[in-house]
Amino acid sequence: MAGTTAAAPAARKGEFLRENANKKDVRLMNIEAAKAVADAIRTSLGPRGADKMVAQADGHVIITNDGATILNKMTVEQPAAKMLVELAKSQDVVAGDGTTSVTVLAGALLKKSLELLERGVHPTIISDAFNLAVGRALGFLEAAALPVAAGDRDALVRAANTSLSSKVVHQYSSLLSPMAADCILAVSDPARPEATDLRDVRLVTKVGGTIDDSEMLDGLVLDQRAAKAASGPTRIENAKIALIQFQVSPPKSDIENNVIISDYAQMDRILKEERNYILQLVKKIRASGANVLLIQKSILRDAVTDLSLHYLAKAKIMVVKDIEREDIEFISKTLGCSPIAHVDHMRADKLASAGLVEEVHVGSGRVVKVTGIEARGATATVLLRGSNSLVLEEAERSLHDALCVVRCLVQKRFLIAGGGSPEIELAVKLGQWAKTLVGMESVCVRAFAEALEIIPGTLAENAGMNPIEVVTELRRLHAAGHQHHGINVRKGSVTDMLEEKVVQPLLVTSSALSLATECVRMILKIDDIVPVR
Repeated sequence: MAGTTAAAPAARKGEFLRENANKKDVRLMNIEAAKAVADAIRTSLGPRGADKMVAQADGHVIITNDGATILNKMTVEQPAAKMLVELAKSQDVVAGDGTTSVTVLAGALLKKSLELLERGVHPTIISDAFNLAVGRALGFLEAAALPVAAGDRDALVRAANTSLSSKVVHQYSSLLSPMAADCILAVSDPARPEATDLRDVRLVTKVGGTIDDSEMLDGLVLDQRAAKAASGPTRIENAKIALIQFQVSPPKSDIENNVIISDYAQMDRILKEERNYILQLVKKIRASGANVLLIQKSILRDAVTDLSLHYLAKAKIMVVKDIEREDIEFISKTLGCSPIAHVDHMRADKLASAGLVEEVHVGSGRVVKVTGIEARGATATVLLRGSNSLVLEEAERSLHDALCVVRCLVQKRFLIAGGGSPEIELAVKLGQWAKTLVGMESVCVRAFAEALEIIPGTLAENAGMNPIEVVTELRRLHAAGHQHHGINVRKGSVTDMLEEKVVQPLLVTSSALSLATECVRMILKIDDIVPVR
């Protein structure tokens, strides 16, 4: 007994944890709940990952393997598990891709943390060691990254291909990847790549045809039909376009009121006044030279009436109504004109010029295409087609992820190999570095390194390969200096990822590492849940 008492102070002070049962139970509950969320989507990781069918309460069904979409639709009650849902959302905002990876990585780090806690390691020691390890890991990543020249379209297409390889629509990556690269190159400013905004890329979806029929348009597509109530024109060449925010209809009072008419003469007078009012509006519009009107949707009164459409049709003016308020900025930027708030401001210098505006039949509906825009802004429009709404929704999500990946590469021009290669390389290097550390720090860094192996292990498992054999082989190759070797799921073997052109932006992996570690450290620090009314 005396010998045991004398040996106890040999451990560094504060490295071991003595806590009451309640705090231990809360920490265990939080970690187990978060791990359950990570395990739920682990099978969706990688090109051979399984898809999830998300059945919503209203009967709507979504088929996807996008981590952020799955977690966003899941009903999660436990507070710590909700943190993993928010983690996927954060990764989606920062990088747009790697949402499944970041969740799986956080689950693996929590599993290792639980093992360390059961051995009596203090959560603060684990947290600080993980912070130290991720800082070192990001340094190793940046040292291994390959620089990309500004405007290197091939590199952008390769990165988009890697992103799309794990999606439901991966067979169409040869069409969607160049589309994503061209969209980002069209909207980005080489002088200010960090200002690249995905709101300048518009995706218009139409059911009918296949994804092969999708196209990137040199112009603008409006998901509204031309108004044909009075046999108005649906095709205008050498168009002068006015984007208006006022209504071509009789005015209404600001308050609810009733007008009582006692004879037909008064009714005729009201109708005559309405007719004259609309006629004056149409004359002013015509005098400005406009022959295409894009009218913003109004919630207070009708944007146009049958009478105004009749006069506009006689004046050979094409009308597209119900333009959504949130689309006004994009349309204004694309056409290179300002929205017009009042008819008195209708002037020739406020109009946009285009070669052709026409309504065309697309799939099961119609859209209005504007081509040959003279003062076109830095925007891009993609018309996505699909045989049904399920495929179309997934194609839209996949293309959005590819756009985010290309944007990451434009903003931070560094590429790294894919296929689990960077995670194994970091695991090997951190394992070697852990040997130079002392105390619990060394143990925690080694645990961090082992947790990183979950990514290549899961990729191999989902592809039907033996994960233990594959990870062991990868360890051997990386220890021998082959730092770009990863899992080739197509061939079912370990190959050089750069030769296979499987690459991804540095920002996707670096943000996944830092965000997952930050989330795990936050969960480790929680020792109680305090409910409030």
